[in-house]
Amino acid sequence: MNFNEKVLNLTKKIPKGKVTTYKEIAKALNTKAYRAVGTALRKNKKPIIIPCHRVINSNGTIGSYKGKKNSEEKVKLLKKEGIEIKNNKIDLKKYLLLLFLLLYLFL
Repeated sequence: MNFNEKVLNLTKKIPKGKVTTYKEIAKALNTKAYRAVGTALRKNKKPIIIPCHRVINSNGTIGSYKGKKNSEEKVKLLKKEGIEIKNNKIDLKKYLLLLFLLLYLFL
């Protein structure tokens, strides 16, 4: 499995109502290639099956979706899943899924 496939595979595991960060995905893959995670997600050809809209910046801001920064479509999808967005930020204490825990529990 190549890097992009690993990123998409992890992203597929993020449940509705939760988000993770580009950094968390990179950490789960034992790398610091945060931007490469974003590149892999931008190439996602199945955005509904592989919910890349659930991946945000480490500071809680929305980040990009389908190559567009601060995408209104991403905001709508997150809100539809129950994620609260205030001042263009998501409360990471409330919604962050730590992927290393997910890996530990399910691998």
